[in-house]
Amino acid sequence: MLFNSITFFIFLIITFIVYWKSVSYSQRMSKLVLLVSSYIFYGWWDWRFLILILISSTTDFIIGNLLFKTKEQQKQKSLLILSIFINIGILALFKYFNFFIDSFKSLTGIITDENHWSTLNIILPVGISFYTFQTLSYTIDIYKRKIEPTKSALTFFTFVAFFPQLVAGPIERAKRLIPQFEKKPKFSFSQASSGLKLILWGLFKKMVIADQLSIIVDTVYTNPENFNGAGIILATLFFGFQIYCDFSGYSDIAIGTARLFGIELMINFRTPYFATSIRDFWHRWHISLSTWFRDYIYISLGGNQTNSIKWARNILITFVISGLWHGANITFIIWGFIHGLLFILERFISPFIKIPNKLKNVAGLIITFSIVNFSWLFFRAESWNQVKILFKHILNDKTINPNSFIQLIQNSGHLTEPGRMLLFVFPFFILVEYFIGNKTFDHILNNSPKLIRWSFYYLIILSILFFGVLNSAPQFIYFQF
Repeated sequence: MLFNSITFFIFLIITFIVYWKSVSYSQRMSKLVLLVSSYIFYGWWDWRFLILILISSTTDFIIGNLLFKTKEQQKQKSLLILSIFINIGILALFKYFNFFIDSFKSLTGIITDENHWSTLNIILPVGISFYTFQTLSYTIDIYKRKIEPTKSALTFFTFVAFFPQLVAGPIERAKRLIPQFEKKPKFSFSQASSGLKLILWGLFKKMVIADQLSIIVDTVYTNPENFNGAGIILATLFFGFQIYCDFSGYSDIAIGTARLFGIELMINFRTPYFATSIRDFWHRWHISLSTWFRDYIYISLGGNQTNSIKWARNILITFVISGLWHGANITFIIWGFIHGLLFILERFISPFIKIPNKLKNVAGLIITFSIVNFSWLFFRAESWNQVKILFKHILNDKTINPNSFIQLIQNSGHLTEPGRMLLFVFPFFILVEYFIGNKTFDHILNNSPKLIRWSFYYLIILSILFFGVLNSAPQFIYFQF
């Protein structure tokens, strides 16, 4: 069930009405409504996916309570290892098994043409990477005595399966989300209104910006041999905005939807393309995942409480694992390695750059934006072979042909839908992002005059109707992770 579909719109209205009706009966009833609705939402893709989320939920609810009751450190470690083994084992089977088998076959193929390893014909359950990390953080935090386990299975299962953020985050922590499920819900008109506005902005970013840009990006990346270097570079730049608007749009809709039920989710993006360094970028991009890796991988490895060489090692390991989290492909690993390497170089180089802060910030913004968008080429490429083709065309401008990039968005002087969006809507989006800055979408709207606010709402709605991809509901990019 996609956020940008009529089916979800109907589902949301029904769930909203039933939920707030159930609140008047009991708090337990309202949580049960949320849980059942979440399972319906998740099972809409494939009911078999529910088996896996039930296994993860049951495992970590039981282990969490046993961890807290156990006083012996060795038993605590054994329970934590069991939780990690079950959760990561399921994730590895469905997401990485075929990748490692193919890699092994390629490696052994160098030595011999005969091997008896075969891959499995399995599909990747939607959202498995997200809820796996969410349940793991619960048991790890109990092990570290940062939180106490909830005694209510209903509360915990709702925490894991809460449908607004189930399939693509934000990856919430138990310390933040479980207490919200345990208190009695109270409807707030201002909170619900704020949620609807955020949903509208998220739909705009997804349906107007991301889905229109995907037409250009997919055309180029499907047949890169038909485009010159300039076309590939521009398509990669547009992919940077596509993935940002697609994923942050999802997060906005998720946060806005949760507010309709009186739940506050964490902010997942803070205008990352205005970052002035790689470090700053990762403080703004997919915040729930970057903080997860910081707290449970980077710090566990020793963080920065060590010498420079080991610190650099910790950074590289963390970023490479982050790349692998995104997908079972060597291109994702390279993408993560690039960001890790740049993160390290930035730390050692920046102290030697002696220029005024304003100029340094401008230069940092331009350099960071360029590097981040360059790295998206590895993220978007489907294979290492495609990466080689892309670089071959970028470095060789002799590949210019009639299917140039300009002709992709322009046809005899008549602009296509993506072209019209780029001319009329895209500058508006960039302007809004600039004004948001480090603030929140709500803050900008609430501090604007009424006329500007309502003009903004109508402009967004008209943009969706005139420029949005309405005929089909393209899947969100991060569903594949």
